[in-house]
Amino acid sequence: MTTYEQMKAVYHALTEKQGKDITVIDISEISTLADYFIITHGNNTPHVESLVDCVQEAMDKAGAVCRSQEGLRGGRWVLLDYGDIVVNVFSKEDRLWYDLERIWRDGKLVDMSAEEEKA
Repeated sequence: MTTYEQMKAVYHALTEKQGKDITVIDISEISTLADYFIITHGNNTPHVESLVDCVQEAMDKAGAVCRSQEGLRGGRWVLLDYGDIVVNVFSKEDRLWYDLERIWRDGKLVDMSAEEEKA
């Protein structure tokens, strides 16, 4: 499975679990850190944990290995590092505070609505 296909699988999983304001940023041309940053938030701690679980399940099915996971205990900001894909699942308040979309604004927003229409 390509990195793009894995990114779509993560997006789809987050959509199914009702992740809020899912943002996909292509950072491949501005950083060697990863190709895609995926950012979403949950309504509460159990929702954040559920979103993390669904991402892990989708990436396991895709054969991707999580290199690092940070923040699960607090349920406020969980980072999942899959190498070329970094997934950030926040509480709403922490997402607004850290504003990763602003930090990575030089990346290209990926329009996933077109992908959803194809599915």
